Amino acid sequence: MTRMDKRTVYMDYNATTPLRAEVKEAMKADLDVYANASSMHELGRLARTRVEEARADVASIIGAGSDDVIFTSGGSESNNTVFATMFHRGRRGGRTGVVTTKIEHPCVLNAARWLEDEGFPVRFLDVDNTGRVDKDQLARALGPDTLLVSVMAANNEIGTIQDMEAIGALAKKKAGAYFHTDATQAVGKIPVDVDRWQADYLTLSCHKLYGPKGVGGLFIRKGAPIEPLIRGGHQEHGHRAGTYNNPGILGFGLAARLAKSELDDYEAKTRALRNRLRDGLLSAIPKIRINGHPDFVLPNTLNVSFPGAEGEAILLYMDLAGIEVSTGSACASGSLDPSHVLLATGLGPELAHGSIRFSLGRNSTEDDVDYVLGHLPGIIARLRAMSTVDA
Repeated sequence: MTRMDKRTVYMDYNATTPLRAEVKEAMKADLDVYANASSMHELGRLARTRVEEARADVASIIGAGSDDVIFTSGGSESNNTVFATMFHRGRRGGRTGVVTTKIEHPCVLNAARWLEDEGFPVRFLDVDNTGRVDKDQLARALGPDTLLVSVMAANNEIGTIQDMEAIGALAKKKAGAYFHTDATQAVGKIPVDVDRWQADYLTLSCHKLYGPKGVGGLFIRKGAPIEPLIRGGHQEHGHRAGTYNNPGILGFGLAARLAKSELDDYEAKTRALRNRLRDGLLSAIPKIRINGHPDFVLPNTLNVSFPGAEGEAILLYMDLAGIEVSTGSACASGSLDPSHVLLATGLGPELAHGSIRFSLGRNSTEDDVDYVLGHLPGIIARLRAMSTVDA
């Protein structure tokens, strides 16, 4: 099967973003500074200076100090580092309770299940039909045994943004627990502030910010425990061993600096495009459902269920038209199971299977949106005509 049109419309920015030109050029130039950033000679000191400049830029986008951010290989490593730290903390005695939600990224859910298998009591909180955490249930789940609360700032599939200030306050004031948030989808799209959220740990990832893959970050508040996931040398104050990925880290720093400077424009542009797409779909296609919160939602993310049409089939027909979207999170796209996020919001398996995630970005245009609106209604009508399930 080949594409019907040579045009490509990319609407899968929540899965990953293209490397922006400025970042690519800066990384290419940095390849000449090939020295190990741990070396003490002149070229090594230059490499280290660039690493620390990048660290300051990454810290700045989340309102943190440079000394409180370490570099990792990405969001999954950062999240796993926090949960491994809690494992060691709990094994030493004292608190062992963990509270998280049913709509977390798979790397958090699987890390939490690992702790559960190791004997840690883990509570997986419900969410309402918009994907927001039930704060009353959170309050009831917290107690003197609670060690960690981990709640995603913004969901990667439906875009719902949590009330981070309230959740952080509950975790700290009611339980005195450590508070972690996977903010990989929030950073660069909405304002993020580790102090306002009272976060002890915050995860971020470079390739969501138009930077390179294979580099991420973890904010660790002073005084919060940290156990290295990767042991070895003295890098990152002993918190994460391994030779520095100089070009990747430099790319991360520049991508973060640019994202922070453009945040207001990004929010306004992508929200306008998202709303144009949402309104156009509601007008052109009957009996569809918009998933996620109507107001507390990432400006670039639109998740839509199409009753009477199956998500994988929609995706394939859209791909033939040159439209690149997702049926859910890219990390779970190999699974035939319906989205755990949509099921947690109360959506039935059939509707969950018939859902598409559109995620727009800084390169998206009105023409892209109109191109989708020109193709998708016909695709849905065709699939519904072939379906044995009523729309």
